[in-house]
Amino acid sequence: MAERIVRVSESWADVPSAAWDALVGDESPFLEHEFLLAAEETGCAVAANGWEPRPITVWDGDRLVGGAPAWLKNHSMGEFVYDHSWADAARRAGIRYYPKLIVAAPFTPATGARILSVDRDARRAVLAGIDAAAERSTGVHVLFDREDEAAELEQAGLFTRLQYQFHWHNDGYRTFDDFLSGFRSDKRNKIRRERKALAGFAITVETPSQDVLDALHRFYERTASQFGPWGHVYLSRAAFRRLGERWGHRLHAVVARDGDRIVGGALNVWKGDRLYGRYWGTEENVPFLHFEVCYYRSIAWCIENGVAAFEPGHGGEHKYRRGFSPTITYSSHLLREPRLHAAIARWVAQETAAVRAHVEALRLIGPFGG
Repeated sequence: MAERIVRVSESWADVPSAAWDALVGDESPFLEHEFLLAAEETGCAVAANGWEPRPITVWDGDRLVGGAPAWLKNHSMGEFVYDHSWADAARRAGIRYYPKLIVAAPFTPATGARILSVDRDARRAVLAGIDAAAERSTGVHVLFDREDEAAELEQAGLFTRLQYQFHWHNDGYRTFDDFLSGFRSDKRNKIRRERKALAGFAITVETPSQDVLDALHRFYERTASQFGPWGHVYLSRAAFRRLGERWGHRLHAVVARDGDRIVGGALNVWKGDRLYGRYWGTEENVPFLHFEVCYYRSIAWCIENGVAAFEPGHGGEHKYRRGFSPTITYSSHLLREPRLHAAIARWVAQETAAVRAHVEALRLIGPFGG
């Protein structure tokens, strides 16, 4: 066997797309080369925005056998694993917190493999590559990794942090009404009233055209503006258009129209047996439209098409009351300053206990009864 060669590049253009996607396989669509390259080439995930691409690849001769999606960052925006308080604690202690290396899909709180490899040797080489890419950084943060990866990274000295999201799972439902039958009658009737209130709108599920993508991006900007300094627009209109041109088979839109006018919608991504909710917004505030385009219509589509799971995004206790179950997510962290690492690891251990207790309490009630 030839020696495994590790490369740390500065652009996704240096990574062969077909070989990279072969490594990704059935994993998260947000690991696919087109998504990562589009984020870079449309100016969204670039050094000027605090996201410096650092793709890690491992080679066996001219064959790509391993890799990791890495970025050097000088802020904590767009990660959805919130470490702003860690950065503030470091600042107050006179400890440098940036730049840091993250291993993640940019702007995307969706779980997926972060260490891609064809065998154990390649996997070890990827870990060495992450260490090399982080050489001049303050630490490594692997975001939304799988549970097994988090356990593996703990053995390498990283500590694991837990968060939770709400996911919908298809329990063999035949129709949307079949899904609703699991709710208490008051909750079931409430959902039916919410849907009936939108009878005057034409709501469709479609592969979005460029005009629809332009409208969805406009709505997404409007939604982001409602969250003050935290409502950053991560993907530009150019990125939406680029994904529509080159990644259209992945895009799934729920669009609400009043006559010929698009008044709201949600942009999702579909791969295999999983649908991922990403961005949504409206032209105007319409009661219950958010629930219909972001949740109910996509659930109905998943049932009709035999899709096993729907991840509607990060946060939102209101999702729990609409049939979504709490699901723990993982991240892994190594801070090079030993005192800071030890202090935050102790705090995270307490946080972990609280997260597990809360998720367990929600599971005991169940999403249909809560």
